[in-house]
Amino acid sequence: MLDAALLVVALELMQLTGPDNQAIEVNPEQVVSVREPRVNEHFAPNVHCLLHTTDGKFIAVIQTCVQVDLIMHGTDSK
Repeated sequence: MLDAALLVVALELMQLTGPDNQAIEVNPEQVVSVREPRVNEHFAPNVHCLLHTTDGKFIAVIQTCVQVDLIMHGTDSK
């Protein structure tokens, strides 16, 4: 017999791109801040945004922080 109450959980992940063109899926609810890399930080030249997550880690992506912000708030389809 099926239980009358079903729990449906939908998780929407952001589709981003890492510095080596690898696909990265990120839960936007786990992102606490985004920022551009500083001049003296040692990231690949194509890294344009750093996403800091709730677990204290960061994710480097080639999208700009403006693009990431648009994606996080659901106003960009890519």
